[in-house]
Amino acid sequence: MKTIQEDIIPVNGYQLHVVPNSKFKTISMVVKFKAPLEKDTITMRALLPYLLQQGTKNYPSRTAFQKELNYLYGAVLSIDGAKKGENHIISFRLEIANDKFIPSENGILKEAIKLLNEIICHPNVTEDGFEPNVFAREKQGLKKKMHAIIDDKMQYANMRLIDEMCKEEAYQLHVYGDEADLEQLDEKTVYEYYKKMLEEDQIDFYLLGDLDEASAEKLVASTMELNSSHQSGATQASSHDVKRESVQEVLDHQDIQQAKLHIGYRTHCTYRDEDYDALQVFNGLFGGFPSSKLFLNVREKNSLAYYASSRMESHKGLLLVFSGIAPADYEKARNIIEEQMTAMKQGDFSETEMNEIKDLTINQLLETLDNPQGIIEVLYQQVIGQRRRSPDQLLAGIRSVTKEEVVNVANRMQEDTVYLLTTKGGAEVE
Repeated sequence: MKTIQEDIIPVNGYQLHVVPNSKFKTISMVVKFKAPLEKDTITMRALLPYLLQQGTKNYPSRTAFQKELNYLYGAVLSIDGAKKGENHIISFRLEIANDKFIPSENGILKEAIKLLNEIICHPNVTEDGFEPNVFAREKQGLKKKMHAIIDDKMQYANMRLIDEMCKEEAYQLHVYGDEADLEQLDEKTVYEYYKKMLEEDQIDFYLLGDLDEASAEKLVASTMELNSSHQSGATQASSHDVKRESVQEVLDHQDIQQAKLHIGYRTHCTYRDEDYDALQVFNGLFGGFPSSKLFLNVREKNSLAYYASSRMESHKGLLLVFSGIAPADYEKARNIIEEQMTAMKQGDFSETEMNEIKDLTINQLLETLDNPQGIIEVLYQQVIGQRRRSPDQLLAGIRSVTKEEVVNVANRMQEDTVYLLTTKGGAEVE
């Protein structure tokens, strides 16, 4: 893999990340706003991406807005919010054609940066609040998304696991916010918060593509009106390393056919830690791939699960196990899942198996690095994790993991919460 270069330049209180790359025929711009997860702000932050995609001051209708995107040779815009550890991130993404590949064009990048500035700094507001009709519509849309989670039983079970596992921790807050808080919001309150967000969030601007770095830096600095007062480290949320004295068991009943057994572990390891590479290999062996212990032993060998897998929350230090089972198979499935964890702690895996998982993990990372958005997300991990590691270092770290390191990581795992969503009259937890 060709080494990925990233130049970081301070500009008006935010960080500009220029990533020159001649592989792609597009230029990708991503602006990320980061703040700690907080009950008072999460619902406003959840609503903002939907509001901001509906138009701007100069392009107030969705039609006019889309026409301007089409004028830039079909530029693609997306805005979304996400949790990363105990931080909330709002991402503005704009992908445009590189005018190097369009005859008689040389101003697309400048026009695109102007449009991105318009989207972020000049939203569609009337007097001192978001446009009322747009606000009411998008508020209702977010409410529907909150309700839709109940119908996706896997997503609902994961939400309930986090509710119980991370009670009284910021990570408990849901990415869509809280419905009761949503009902209280109005267009003026949310706009006032948005102006505060522009001033106080940590902002990182990524610019990736085949471009001249010096010219691109000047364009951004002269066009973007962002002027953050954020102080480095001021909004870096801490991730509590909780140690529960005993495993808590939670049971919910609904009218469903397939039960959901989800288990949460504390890894006591995050992206910033030296043994993070070993944790990635551990997860691959345990439940991250179709060749993992969970898939082979819970689903294939014992036919106890419709699916069985695990994933990490890299910046919170959680390992989450997901399985869909017949309600009557709860005890058997739970025991076999716990047996796989014990096997990992005892080093019950071969060097061959470990090397296969390393290859799969590396290939997964290489696939991510094979598209512009994937590269930017990998680079942004460093900002969230407060640890500088280039993609080359990430790959080398995975290759160098030893069996002893994986076993050491396994033995730091602590089972925290067992959550079962089952049919009415189904299995009971003890």
